[in-house]
Amino acid sequence: MFDGSYATFERAKRMGTVQIIATQGDKVLVSFESQPDKPNFYTLFGGRMEEGEEPLAAAKREFLEETGMEAKDWELFKVYDPISKIDWKLHYFIARDCHKVTEQKLDAGEKVEVKEYSFEDFLDLVLSDDFRDLGFVNDVLRMKLEPDKLEAFRKKLFGI
Repeated sequence: MFDGSYATFERAKRMGTVQIIATQGDKVLVSFESQPDKPNFYTLFGGRMEEGEEPLAAAKREFLEETGMEAKDWELFKVYDPISKIDWKLHYFIARDCHKVTEQKLDAGEKVEVKEYSFEDFLDLVLSDDFRDLGFVNDVLRMKLEPDKLEAFRKKLFGI
């Protein structure tokens, strides 16, 4: 402590997760998901990292499993530490030039449909009540307050 004394602070720990903002041409790809215990929702592709797995490898694996797609160009967009009481990192990647290479390999408790949107429609979807990733919603809201940052994000997303 600042006064030289000691204290124990407890934190939960969970495996890191990855989220993928995917593009194909001038479209953004989004996951429309069904799971047995919740209403259908839209989200970015992604999931939990496996023990010892690097974030980019996890992103590529999760994206391939959920979409049957690969991307030619990957870039780390942001890393979040969203909850101070949980040791948990969320790694957001941009995946550009996505293309289908195989069939989906989904878990028994998930159904994933790949949807595509223009950039403007993607932003509207992210800000709708049906979009699940609130950390990313926060980023989009902040970018919308500063048009230069929103335009820079659009250019980064599409590699312009």
